[in-house]
Amino acid sequence: MSQDFILPDIGEGIVECEVVEWLISEGDTVAEDQPICDVMTDKALVQIPAVHNGVITKLYYQKGEIAKVHEPLFAMDVDGAAVASAPQEAAQETSTEQPVASEAPSGTALEDFILPDIGEGIVECEIVDWLVAEGDEIKEDQAVCDVMTDKALVQIPAKHTGRVTKLYHQKGEIAKVHAPLFQMQVASAQVINIQEKVVNAQQNASAKQVEATPSQVVASGKAVASPAVRRLAREHNIDIAKVDGSGKNGRVYKEDIKRFLNDDSTASKRTDDTSAPVEATQTQATRVEPIRGMQAAMAKQMMESVSTIPHFTLSDEIDLTELISLRKSLKEQYAKQGVKLTMMPFFIKALSLALKEFPVINSQVNADCTELTYFNDHNIGMAVDSKLGLLVPNIKSCQAKNMVDIANEVSRLTEQAREGRVTPADLKGGTISISNIGAIGGTTATPIINKPEVAIVALGKLQHLPRFNEKGEVESRAIMQISWSGDHRIIDGATMARFNNLWKHYLETPSAMLMAMS
Repeated sequence: MSQDFILPDIGEGIVECEVVEWLISEGDTVAEDQPICDVMTDKALVQIPAVHNGVITKLYYQKGEIAKVHEPLFAMDVDGAAVASAPQEAAQETSTEQPVASEAPSGTALEDFILPDIGEGIVECEIVDWLVAEGDEIKEDQAVCDVMTDKALVQIPAKHTGRVTKLYHQKGEIAKVHAPLFQMQVASAQVINIQEKVVNAQQNASAKQVEATPSQVVASGKAVASPAVRRLAREHNIDIAKVDGSGKNGRVYKEDIKRFLNDDSTASKRTDDTSAPVEATQTQATRVEPIRGMQAAMAKQMMESVSTIPHFTLSDEIDLTELISLRKSLKEQYAKQGVKLTMMPFFIKALSLALKEFPVINSQVNADCTELTYFNDHNIGMAVDSKLGLLVPNIKSCQAKNMVDIANEVSRLTEQAREGRVTPADLKGGTISISNIGAIGGTTATPIINKPEVAIVALGKLQHLPRFNEKGEVESRAIMQISWSGDHRIIDGATMARFNNLWKHYLETPSAMLMAMS
């Protein structure tokens, strides 16, 4: 029985790829997991394996041609055993994203929604909240649940219109990628081809990839409300379905929740029984919580960094009096252009200018410390204290960006990071990081390097302290303590000190920074 192998979603929003090399020919007998071809995306070279034993009957593309995701790549005669077991295996296999249909009332079908590949090698996520209940009627693209990975908070929408019949996980439980998340009774018009999907389920998965598009794992815009708004409603015990949304298609915003709270009739609309007695708690009670999601990822990353990188720290103070004055004079002008000018863009641009003179600070060393890679792009990360934990999005190619570009990127990434919705592309590829711990409190810190980077700087809080001027007079100056941590395998103390001196020079003498930018 000849079956088409459908090129799966390779991730990162990729919709096509180039066939670099066929590793087999038509008529060849192949085994399951045997490499079939190499394809090149705009991200990387990917090898596509066979998912069955069988004989290759047709190659749909020639070497050098462009293959489309979700379209046939090759065809093969599958061994009889694989064909016979395909329907049953497809219903049980957890490494495929295809739906599983079950018996249901006439004109309908029960279909499992398989949790799609969310990208970045993520294999599981925590159920933060179910936005529907068993028995609810839902529409295509309606938000079904919020899940938290070790990267961000993701909202999962429905792919069909129908009725939810089963939720496979409770709130707080861990759901596995490629495994059933919930089951729904699909409307009759959508039953067509479901059984065919079941039969072909296994052949449409490759290298543990799935056929879910990126738009299926991000907020669709058609949801009733964002996770932040839903969380606000839960905190006030409000049934969000009873709140009149002021946005398009009735979308509920935070302002709608606040307006609902101010309504005299709010009390009668609460979903919980506020008159219920509160159970007494023991003053000596303790609780144990699992380390999951972002917190677990950070713990793993930090442990790997300190255990494999010999850190050393260099501390200094920077006089930001002149820079603060410059920012104050520019702030209003930038605001008229819709640009929020904080101090961070100056720190980032000055850092990029200094990196041009000290490229070793913008390098990365391989695992066995035998090779050093120098990066032309200065992808400077900012540690952000988000609701999910520490996130470090980075601004790409700072060496080619002006102050307005950097300021806009700082605003965008900070806002997205605080909501836990930074894209994987913004989180990866960083070459050096800045931790602004002083925004919360503290004058000095010993930052841990964001591996595989080789340096990180921690900014302390800004203080107005007495300092002697050139005439020997005491005056108030705006002083910030900073602390660098470097990888001592490739950066020595003298190099770090000289690099810091140049960065400090740009920040303390803004005119020198502006001249270096021209």
